[in-house]
Amino acid sequence: MQQHNLVLFTSPQLGQILQSSRKAKKLSQIQLAKRLALSQSRVSHLEKNPEQLSFAQLIKWCAVLGLELSVGLRKSPAEQVATDW
Repeated sequence: MQQHNLVLFTSPQLGQILQSSRKAKKLSQIQLAKRLALSQSRVSHLEKNPEQLSFAQLIKWCAVLGLELSVGLRKSPAEQVATDW
């Protein structure tokens, strides 16, 4: 499997990544919810509203989906855009 590093600038991007990663793993929201000890409706809500994820939830979600979280400085001032975080 090819590894992709994605740069996030907005919270909706995070929701899209979490949802597409879940689907790539062929997990339903119900299956993911069981692994995260959440309800299916909560998984659905958090995919649509990822800014409401706690840091602990985000780390666990990434672990279940085989994702890693990385933070670093942007490469150039041109990449700096307003965020909704």
